[in-house]
Amino acid sequence: MKRRTIAAIAGALVLGAGLLAALTLRAPTVEAVQVQAMPLVRTLQFSARVATLSRVDIGSTITGRVQQVQVQEGQTVRQGDVLIQLESDELRSALAQAVAAERQAHARLAGLRSTGRSSTQATLAQTEATLHTAQATLARVEPLVAQGFYSTAQLDEARRAVAVAQAQQSSARAQLQANAEAGSDIVQAQAQWEAARAATASAQARLEQTQLRAPLAAQVLQRSVEPGQIVQAGKALLRLALAGPTQLVAQVDERFLDQLQPGQPATVVADAFAAQPFAARVLSIAPAVDAQRGAIEVKLALEQQAPAHLREDMTLSVEVETARRERALVLPLSALQPGSTPTGPEATVLVQHQGQAQARKLRLGLRTLDAVEVLDGLSNGDTVLHSTKIQAGERVQARPLVWKPGTALSGSPAAGKTGGEAGSAMTNAMGR
Repeated sequence: MKRRTIAAIAGALVLGAGLLAALTLRAPTVEAVQVQAMPLVRTLQFSARVATLSRVDIGSTITGRVQQVQVQEGQTVRQGDVLIQLESDELRSALAQAVAAERQAHARLAGLRSTGRSSTQATLAQTEATLHTAQATLARVEPLVAQGFYSTAQLDEARRAVAVAQAQQSSARAQLQANAEAGSDIVQAQAQWEAARAATASAQARLEQTQLRAPLAAQVLQRSVEPGQIVQAGKALLRLALAGPTQLVAQVDERFLDQLQPGQPATVVADAFAAQPFAARVLSIAPAVDAQRGAIEVKLALEQQAPAHLREDMTLSVEVETARRERALVLPLSALQPGSTPTGPEATVLVQHQGQAQARKLRLGLRTLDAVEVLDGLSNGDTVLHSTKIQAGERVQARPLVWKPGTALSGSPAAGKTGGEAGSAMTNAMGR
C-alpha cells in the first residue's frame, strides 16, 4: 500500500508539472488583421453655404412717387422686365415739349436748305440785273452830261443807283453764302436742331428712369418699397440675385490645404434634405489665407442643375474626395506600433511569423482618418497583430478581425473608439 501511494503521488506530481509546462508554453491569443488589397479613398468633410455669382441692389436715379411695384420676394424676372413704375405725367409733358422744339428746329434747317436757298439765289439774280441796268444808265448819262444835255444832278443820281445796286448784289451774295452747307445760317440752324435733339434725348432718358428694370435675369431676394412711397435717388428698393451658375463657398481649415485641388469631386447634402445628395466639384481655391480664422476660401460648382430646394445662404455639408487608390495594401492606423510618427512616411508593425511576433518596418503612402496605405514592408495575406502589449519575439496566436476602411474593427471596441475620436477631431477642426 505504501509503494502504491508513493507511486500515485509521484504520478500526480508529474502530471501537474506537465500541465504547468503546457500552460507556460501556450501562446497568448492576439487580435490581428490580415493585410488585403482593397480600394482606399480619402475624403475631407466641411460645411459650405449657397452663394450666387453676384447680387445687385436696384434703386431709383431720380426722386419720385412709386406708382406700381410689379414683383414679389422670391419671384424670378427676365432681363428688361419692369420691376417698379414711378409716376411719370410731368416727365411725359416735358418730353412732348422737347419733341415739339426739335421739330421746329428741324423745319427751320430744312427751310434754309430748300426754299431759303432758292430765294437767296433769286434775289442775287435780281440784284445782278439791277446792277447791270444801273451801270448801263450811268454809261449813257456820263457823255450826255459832258455834252451839256444832262445836268450834273442826273449824273449823281445814276452813280447812286449803281452804288445801291452793287450793295444789294453784295448782300445777296452774302446771304447765298450763309445759306450754303457750310454757311453761318445753316451752321446755326444745325446747332439749334442738335441742341433740340439733345433736349429730347434727355427728356426721354428721364422718362425712362421712371421704370426700374431688371439688368439681367435674376431672382428677387428682398423688397423694400410699396406703392405711394416717395423714393430718393440712390436708395436701394430691391435686392436681386443675378442668374448664373450656383456656387458653394466654404471656409476650410488651412491645415487641409495640401489635400485640396481644383477638379476634385464632392458630394453635397443639405441637412433638411438629407435624402437628396447631389454632386459638385472643387472650382477654385483662394490664393490667400484668412489670417484671423486660419481658413482658406474654397468654391465648388454643381455638376448638374441646382436642386429646387437650394436657397440663398443655405448651409450644406460637403464631402470632397481628395485622393483615391483603386487597389492598395491597407492597414488600420491603430495597428501601427507606438513610437511611429502619425504623419511620417515610415512606421513599425508586428506580424505573426511562424507562431511568433515579428517587427516589420513599413513605408507608408496615403492616409485617411482610420487607414493607411502600405507601399513596402508587407505582402498581401500577411497577418498584422493589433496589440500594444506584445513584444517582438513572443509566441502568439492570431485571432483575425473583420475590418474595412471607414469601419470599426469587429470585436475591438478600442479600435472603434480610436476611429471615432479621429473623426471627432477632424470634425472639430473643420468647425462643423
